Amino acid sequence: MKQRYFFSHLVDIQSVHLKLQELDLTDEEKTELVNLAHDRLHYVIINAVLSELSEEDKKIFLRQMTMNDHASLWRFLNKKVDKVEQKIKQVAQDVIDELHVDIEESKNKSKNKY
Repeated sequence: MKQRYFFSHLVDIQSVHLKLQELDLTDEEKTELVNLAHDRLHYVIINAVLSELSEEDKKIFLRQMTMNDHASLWRFLNKKVDKVEQKIKQVAQDVIDELHVDIEESKNKSKNKY
């Protein structure tokens, strides 16, 4: 099975899935929130990678992303960005931490509502 994002092997949002189970939401709402979490991660990681690249390399990176050839994309990134995997992991963890805080705040608001 082809991975959805080139960074999927580095990022695990299972903890977000588990936290969402604590909320009083329908399965459809939880699925939508997980999809939003994936989209947020994608946006933030792409932004972080682009901030490390020259203008010309940004074009190459975006072109390679559209080809969905993850191996080629990783070869390019490892040549162009020092410790790219570490940077992606850190940015992803920051987003996941923010999502945990948001979920916890939502849970507390729900409790205080009743």
